[in-house]
Amino acid sequence: MIPRLLNWQAITGLALQTRHWEKQSGTFEKLYLAEQTAFASTVADARAAADAAHAADRANSDRVTTEQRAITERTANDFEARVAAARADAERLRRDPPADPGVGGSASMSGIPATSRRPAEAAGHDRLPPPDALIVTEQAIQLDELIKWVRAQAKVDNNPSAVASPPGDDRR
Repeated sequence: MIPRLLNWQAITGLALQTRHWEKQSGTFEKLYLAEQTAFASTVADARAAADAAHAADRANSDRVTTEQRAITERTANDFEARVAAARADAERLRRDPPADPGVGGSASMSGIPATSRRPAEAAGHDRLPPPDALIVTEQAIQLDELIKWVRAQAKVDNNPSAVASPPGDDRR
């Protein structure tokens, strides 16, 4: 029974079919390898893009941190200089209080009598004593420098537009 099925036409048909499927198999193998290569290339490109993005993020973070530290240092130095100047002025005023303009006077002007000085003294009673005035001055300087610091920190661009978006990303 098998010899009848394997006549010359059947053998030729089998040979042709075998050749056809071998060609198909080779074509499918080439397609599979091309697909695997394309996939590997895509994965490598994605990894390279992620690495580049991480490097850009690190560089941007370092830049922002450096700018912010410089602002903080500059503000702290300005604050210390202003407070030192205010303390020096306070010390100078403590040692050499200003002359009372209502007492005495220059050689060309006679002094104002003591009885007429009372309202001027009353008007001066709203001033703080020197230690409190220095504290208030220091706090005012501190607040002023804090405001400058906040404004300078807000100007630091922490998301620069110079960073290129990935290929195919149209969100610019």
